Amino acid sequence: MSNDVLLQPFGLGPNQLSNRVVMAPLTRSRATDAGVPRDMHVDYYRQRASAGLIITEATNISPEGRGYAWTPGIFSDEQVAAWQKVNDAVHAEGGKMFLQLWHVGRVSHPDLQPGGALPVSSSAVKPEMKAFTADGFKDIPTPRALEASELPRVVDDFVKASENAKRAGFDGVEVHSANGYLLDQFLRDGANKRTDEFGGSIENRMRFPLMVVDAVTEVFGPERTGIRISPVSPANDLVDSDPETLFTAYVKELSKRRLVYLHVIEGATRGSRDPHEFKAWSLKQHFDGVYMGNNGYTPELAAERIAKGEIDLACFGRPFISNPDLVTRIGLGAPLAEWDESTFYGGGEEGYTDYPPLSAEELTRYVATA
Repeated sequence: MSNDVLLQPFGLGPNQLSNRVVMAPLTRSRATDAGVPRDMHVDYYRQRASAGLIITEATNISPEGRGYAWTPGIFSDEQVAAWQKVNDAVHAEGGKMFLQLWHVGRVSHPDLQPGGALPVSSSAVKPEMKAFTADGFKDIPTPRALEASELPRVVDDFVKASENAKRAGFDGVEVHSANGYLLDQFLRDGANKRTDEFGGSIENRMRFPLMVVDAVTEVFGPERTGIRISPVSPANDLVDSDPETLFTAYVKELSKRRLVYLHVIEGATRGSRDPHEFKAWSLKQHFDGVYMGNNGYTPELAAERIAKGEIDLACFGRPFISNPDLVTRIGLGAPLAEWDESTFYGGGEEGYTDYPPLSAEELTRYVATA
């Protein structure tokens, strides 16, 4: 099957995308200690601006929301100004960018928290994993359960981050409700052991995440707000006893809010697309909006699923790391460059901005055979 269907323009609410290829949010841990994007971020995203849509690396909404060393934020004026430079560069190349709003919850460490505080979560349930700090990996402690009275403060942090994203010139935002981070910790009963109005029943567990979604859409409008979920991924040591019932109910509520897209990690993050009897992609039938598929997609699989109407947009992660010209390579049927996983997290421009696009000679050759 031809991959041409991937290259068709697509209307995403008020944003007109040049193609259906989406660059996934990719944590690379290259911001300053203060969470400010550097000049190399400008180059990195500009190089990949031919994607129909770029979703930024996960971006901390507040100092409390931070869980990894050298990740960017969107809560200070300096961060906003730096992100504006990135947006200006991408827009100059004709690209579109959404910022992913991130609060990690319990997936953190006191070394990464203001004043050395404990990370926060829905409940005091310790994940069996390590945090990535400036001094290396350290065991994550048991988090502190957020009081119900604190939740409006966290919602307000999402609102301020959304307002800052608008000031920075983003075309929209994506609410990170996946991969075992804070909103997911309220949704899934593997972490949420609360007995108040934010725990217990599925309706109660959805309450806080939906508060966040409602608040963010007040800033950007639903037509510029997407959301990411990972219904069956065990990422960051989080599972649920009945993901099909939970996420069907959640997606139906999200659909009522008319969000512009539903971004679904289909299967286990960086793992199998099919690890569970509940197939995450079946949630498309419950969402009245754009469905974005993610996890293990090749250009061929993406084209096939778009042609069948099973997805609307295809999200690519690691291939974009080593192929800044991924869209061009897809169009020409050119081979993809391999990535160097040792340079994924931390460091400088090596393994970040130094992956070359196809040379003029290669372009000529592949155009002649396309």
